[in-house]
Amino acid sequence: MDDFTLVNECIKGNPKAQKALFDKFAPRMYSVCLRYMKNGQQAEDVLQDGLVKVFTKLPDYKNEGVLEGWIRRIMVNTCLDQIRKNVKFQGDIQAEEVEYKLEHKDFIAERLMAEDLMKLVQSMPEGYKVVFNMFAIEGYSHQEIAAALGVTESTSKSQYLRARAYLRDRLEKR
Repeated sequence: MDDFTLVNECIKGNPKAQKALFDKFAPRMYSVCLRYMKNGQQAEDVLQDGLVKVFTKLPDYKNEGVLEGWIRRIMVNTCLDQIRKNVKFQGDIQAEEVEYKLEHKDFIAERLMAEDLMKLVQSMPEGYKVVFNMFAIEGYSHQEIAAALGVTESTSKSQYLRARAYLRDRLEKR
């Protein structure tokens, strides 16, 4: 069943279509949630909340763009909502304060297995992890991140630089 038909059947309340939508997207969206949350339990909770939002908002889906991208955006926003409830972001820091850690050994990250890198990303402080995921993985601009998180653009940039420095530091220790 194609995405257009799947969405229409879900809107009509067809349980088979709803299960098909869940089966098709839940595993991929779980990995999105896992990148933002501290552990699998929190990722599962956010996945469940996000999927409820997806099914609630399906009538608003205009079939413009890829359905997976639309669902992913809802999941990221659900993760951000959960993080906002639980974590305060660190204050601004100037990018120059962390640039010295970004100079060498970029090749190390290329050799890491995806699972190892995921563990490192999950071990980051919350502010770093959120901005790193949004910028490096999801492709948001610093301006979009700042707006979504209610911080300044320079905070977004500095959190990203700090996240990279954090990862580099952990990689160098390996």
